[in-house]
Amino acid sequence: MDTRVNPVRERIERVRQALAAHGAQALLVPSADPHLSEYLPGRWQGREWLSGFTGSMGTLVVTPTEAALFADSRYWQQAEDQLLGSGIDLVKIPTGAATHHIQWLAEHTPRGGVVRVDGDVLGLAAAQQLRAALDAGGITLKTDIDVLADAWPDRPALPVATVYAHAAPQAPEPRTSRLARVREAMARQGATHHFVSTVDDVAWLTNLRGADVEYNPVFLAHLLIDATRATLFVGAGKVPAALAAELAADGLTLADYAQAAPALAALPSGSTLLVDPRRITLGFRQQVPAGVAVVEAINPSTLFKSRKSEAEAQFVRQAMVEDGVAMCRFYAWFEVALARGERISELTIDEQLSAERAKMPGFVGLSFSTIAGFNANGALPHYRATPESYSWLDGDGLLLIDSGGQYLGGTTDITRVWPVGTLTNAHRRDCTRVLQGMMNLARARFPRGTLSPFLDTLARAPLWADGIDFGHGTGHGVGYFLNVHEGPQTISKAQPEPHMAMEPGMITSDEPGVYRPGQWGVRIENLLLNVPASTAENGAFGEMLEFETLTLCPIDARCLDASLLRPDEIAWLNQYHATVRARLAPRLQDPADAAALAWLLQRTEAL
Repeated sequence: MDTRVNPVRERIERVRQALAAHGAQALLVPSADPHLSEYLPGRWQGREWLSGFTGSMGTLVVTPTEAALFADSRYWQQAEDQLLGSGIDLVKIPTGAATHHIQWLAEHTPRGGVVRVDGDVLGLAAAQQLRAALDAGGITLKTDIDVLADAWPDRPALPVATVYAHAAPQAPEPRTSRLARVREAMARQGATHHFVSTVDDVAWLTNLRGADVEYNPVFLAHLLIDATRATLFVGAGKVPAALAAELAADGLTLADYAQAAPALAALPSGSTLLVDPRRITLGFRQQVPAGVAVVEAINPSTLFKSRKSEAEAQFVRQAMVEDGVAMCRFYAWFEVALARGERISELTIDEQLSAERAKMPGFVGLSFSTIAGFNANGALPHYRATPESYSWLDGDGLLLIDSGGQYLGGTTDITRVWPVGTLTNAHRRDCTRVLQGMMNLARARFPRGTLSPFLDTLARAPLWADGIDFGHGTGHGVGYFLNVHEGPQTISKAQPEPHMAMEPGMITSDEPGVYRPGQWGVRIENLLLNVPASTAENGAFGEMLEFETLTLCPIDARCLDASLLRPDEIAWLNQYHATVRARLAPRLQDPADAAALAWLLQRTEAL
């Protein structure tokens, strides 16, 4: 085999040598770190380093003779392109939560063989599922060694960015109050201790933020809470002395990041530890002494942080205004540049839109890498233009832009499609059906406590009626100046679970789509806030919720076929545009914003 052709082949061979040295027949490389994060610091991007596939989700398996990457439909085209020449097979799976890799391992590992995976990055719930399948096949699972450590000589070090406070007024609830709420939940579970590893939970609980992960204002840390104290395990020197003193006054002690596992191992016999099996790794669970009882339940903070307070909701609304103003300025420039015949690339769009956001009050950074996909690139749900691979906006078609910002008062995420040149009836039909799906969900009323996956069909129904579907979820939870993807709710085809109940204060995306490979993609996305609904029945049938649309940006009517819209749908769109105009126009009264204001007024005209 000529390993010079592709560096991935050489890396795979090094891993195979390490596997043989450890007497194993297979290696599982999940997309995970010790915090089970979606977006990973460089040190734990082993799956990307080993495979060359840069998607945010995917699982890699390597055996002495085969290698397979498991990815869902959002990444199929990207994976096929990036795996070309690597010797790695793409296994297409229906969703990111699918477990096809487990069955593959059971079938491709001989009875009596050994599968290795680093237990420090393997979720406890995932480990339980994996072990059950392998045990049934007479296969041993070993998790005590990180095989990549032998094969990855230039592995990145731990990030060293400084931790800072998320302060009032944008942080309206003090950390002492949040810790008290979690302790009350611990007591209800009979727990004396609670270990938190997920970085967004840690950030929310402590009112701290950082920059250890691209696009997410979080930092690497673990938190161990008991009835009176809390210990934050974080890298040395990352917390400034003055902030450390504030934390100490609030009952938070600092310890070195590496001491989290020994602290679990030192828990006193007779104590009871609360852990979330989906938010703690097997490695940490194995540190817990036999004399400590373990309660497995969802992190209380995961539920608490999903429900934004009214004070937080007000800051989110203001962040939406800032974001909307930035987009008005960008799109005004964009349409003028197109009209002048200027040649624009997908990279230019990313640069210009990011620059406009960066000017806004309270802006901290982007909430994810901007997706600007023209025509066929828009059919790749997680496409990203790079200097090595991008398109110019030449010819006619649809431009899809999915972007967002992190503000001190909230996190934004919005997708729109825009016409470039002349559109066809097929373009307009797809855009209209997607809009109808988005509106159908946005207009919904439902009983409080409805499990969020049950709402998914509302957005898909107008598309299903035309025989169309899309491979990703319709909606994900969104954090408050935290991760743009947040649980526990998800509007998708996921198996409904009790913790997915819709509650007031939750923010969820609404983003149905149509993707035609090699042609174009359509996705229209707003963020929605769960709010109480008043009905004629006045609660006689229980408390009802509805959605408040938070996102403020016009939906380009030039992309629509108005003949397909019902009168009530036209009325919703006109009312939405009236709201967008009323909220954004006052911020665009400066003479320097004349073009942006004119663009806003034009794009919010009633149908």
